[in-house]
Amino acid sequence: MHQDTFMRDSIPPVERLVITLRYLGTGQSLASLHFAFLIGKSTASVIIRETCVAIWDALHAAVMGQPHKEQWKEIADLFQQTCQFPNCAGAIDGKHIRIKKPVRSGSQKYFSVVLFAVCDANYCFQYIDVGSYGSSSDSAVFGHSDFGQMLLNNALDLPGNTTLPGTTYPSMPFVFVGDEAFALGEHLMRSYSSRGLSIVRPVFNYRLTRARRVVECAFGILANKWRILHSPIHLKLETAVSAVKAACALHNFVRQRDGFNFEDSLSHSMESPTRSGVRGTTHGAAIRDHFTAYFMSPQGELPWQMKAI
Repeated sequence: MHQDTFMRDSIPPVERLVITLRYLGTGQSLASLHFAFLIGKSTASVIIRETCVAIWDALHAAVMGQPHKEQWKEIADLFQQTCQFPNCAGAIDGKHIRIKKPVRSGSQKYFSVVLFAVCDANYCFQYIDVGSYGSSSDSAVFGHSDFGQMLLNNALDLPGNTTLPGTTYPSMPFVFVGDEAFALGEHLMRSYSSRGLSIVRPVFNYRLTRARRVVECAFGILANKWRILHSPIHLKLETAVSAVKAACALHNFVRQRDGFNFEDSLSHSMESPTRSGVRGTTHGAAIRDHFTAYFMSPQGELPWQMKAI
């Protein structure tokens, strides 16, 4: 609790919030905040750190709580409506967040951490993990994240297997869609390799890309609204991580109150983490083949899909 002193009054909570939102929304420097609000740069840094932590603590449970079975079904229904990919519980990806290098961290001017995210078809984040070093691959970040561990241990409360629309067999699991950086598994779909593709596999890749691109759009919307992400963050590592988490929570908060305007935005300055070869499971490959067969069937095909590949 900040209190007034004999020398000066404390900065009230509303002004602290305004300072932080200005910083997150514009990406302006601490020096600019110093002149705009007549506060010291070190004071601005402290305010941003404390307020970002408070924003995350206040919002994340309400706007980014872990879904239960019925909510996963609602998420999957919307993916089916908007992207025509059934049983899809989310799209996953990671992006680099550039940060001014910490002291004694090497000769490079900047380094980065990874923002790993799981996104729904409303471009809202269902889960984020921030802080893995930028040299880590998507698959490594995913594997070490709480989300990755919960998915591996069947602790996400996903609905049970169900048949795809218009079919009676087989029962299919709910899955998350990602790019080739992630390992294929029972609940994780990735595209086929580009080598030696038959006519049906490009169709699956196209259909998966339609669903996966929502997380790319979410990153674009996030970065274009919270422009701190357009350039390297000049804060200490711990504060920078808190700022990114606060921006993600605010992203969901704003979208949920804007009524979900479905603007697509793939324009952002965040780079993808290093991609490394990862091997999938035989069971995951069989599930992907079932999806592929469904997308080529009368029940699951799209009229334009052959023209799109």
